[in-house]
Amino acid sequence: MLLSVHVKNMALIEEAEVEFTSGFNVLTGETGAGKSILLGSVNLALGAKADKEMIRKGAEYAQVELTFDVSEKIRRKLKEMELPAEEDCVTISRRISDTRSVSRVNGESVSARQVKELAELLLDIHGQHEHQSLLKKSKHREILDAYAGSEAPALLEEVGRLYRERNRLRQELETQRMDEASRKRELELLSFEAKEIEEALLREGEDEELEKKYRRMINSRRIGEAAGGTYRLTGGGEDCAAELLGRAVRELGSVISCDEGLEELFAQLTQTEELLNDFNRELADYLEELEFDEADFKTAEERLNQINHLKEKYGGSIPAILEYGSKIQGRIEKLEDYENYMQKTQKACEEAEEALRQAALKLSALRKKKAPRLADTLKQALRELNFANADFEISIKEKEISADGADEVEFLLSANVGEALKPLAMVSSGGELSRIMLGVKTVLADKDEVDTLIFDEIDAGISGRTAWKVSEKLGELSKAHQVILITHLPQIAAMADTHFLIEKENDGSSTSTNIRRLSSQGITEELARLLGTDSLSQAALSNAKELMQQASRIKQMEIPQ
Repeated sequence: MLLSVHVKNMALIEEAEVEFTSGFNVLTGETGAGKSILLGSVNLALGAKADKEMIRKGAEYAQVELTFDVSEKIRRKLKEMELPAEEDCVTISRRISDTRSVSRVNGESVSARQVKELAELLLDIHGQHEHQSLLKKSKHREILDAYAGSEAPALLEEVGRLYRERNRLRQELETQRMDEASRKRELELLSFEAKEIEEALLREGEDEELEKKYRRMINSRRIGEAAGGTYRLTGGGEDCAAELLGRAVRELGSVISCDEGLEELFAQLTQTEELLNDFNRELADYLEELEFDEADFKTAEERLNQINHLKEKYGGSIPAILEYGSKIQGRIEKLEDYENYMQKTQKACEEAEEALRQAALKLSALRKKKAPRLADTLKQALRELNFANADFEISIKEKEISADGADEVEFLLSANVGEALKPLAMVSSGGELSRIMLGVKTVLADKDEVDTLIFDEIDAGISGRTAWKVSEKLGELSKAHQVILITHLPQIAAMADTHFLIEKENDGSSTSTNIRRLSSQGITEELARLLGTDSLSQAALSNAKELMQQASRIKQMEIPQ
């Protein structure tokens, strides 16, 4: 359930917070007061396109925050999305400025995709666009499948899976089909490549070891000259550092008995001599190992050339070459046993085709079983919405199997006696579409897991008795869901459990929109205004009270489910 909407610096709204209740919530107000701003703010928080023109004049940013209570299902979804889960609520917010837009869930930055994914479980917004979706046949199939219950999603998933597998096998058959000459040419080429890789006896990491060794060998002369010169200077020649340091040790050692202060200096000098001797021994060993072997150098060079050649042909690394070799080995096996392979693939494709056909038949049978029941239920719902003579049918025609089955589902309506059943696009106005969508939502109420339904323009093009019928249906729907509705009709507003007024104020220097919850007296006065009175006379207030009493009687009636 949507607990609250907090809006700051959004168009005419400086700052406003609305705390919604369960059941039926309505918002009313004069034209231009800002009713659309509130709904636009909710849409913005849920990922609608941001426009810096939405920011209130003079403000640096605009922000919307929606707070929902949390069910166990939502907690699981938050955990799955690796988002923080508060104990009793979830908050979705969005802040927009001239340069950026940031969305957060429970304080953590999220992408637009994550917001949309979470919002789909929290609420549905039904505006003119949603009503218009009834003109699409794909929407009719979705509604029928939703009505069909838990079997439909499982069958849809199975049909989709088999459809993708069938298509994969079809594509494999198409791409692998070749004549004998082509098969032999490919087999010959792949066999050569496999043999070349196999005979190379590659070992992971070998190329790196060889490159180090090769660099050392190719630079061995330069290294030898530098290392040899260093050895001659430090320990392998006349007047070298080791000899001179030895003389220094003997010189200083001859006088340390004369002065205790020389002992520390003598110790340092002795340690230096030892370190130099150690260095010279290690350098001599290095020079011994550095001996250049022409044959060894040539072998390393040839091996590196071989590996680099294979890298250019089959992959940029030894693991990539080995992986390619493994891959083509599988292809070679298929080509060597080509007829058998193609027969097996053909059989697998035929089996997948049959499995897809059977799954599609099951789904089709379920739809054909449920369609008359849904049609009768919707027909009754439409009559309760003042389609007094409505006739309604669901047409199911066979089509080529796709990921959603083999059925083309279409809603057909006859709004008046004597008229033939026709597709909705041919017989429905905008107002009629909104009522049909309301009828659909009412019928699917017990199957819809989304708690909050927001309606905009549900009352477009209706009045009088039809308005009462729509009002009753909304009241019925609010028994299973939280319903939030923007309306201008007093019959609908009178049915609400909670009534909010959106009004525009002007202090002489700026205009702002405020939203407040109405008391019983405030509701009476707002209903009087909606009834079209110029002033709140006693007669107008009496009419409003009578309207509220009539709505109260309807609420107390047992509405058939």
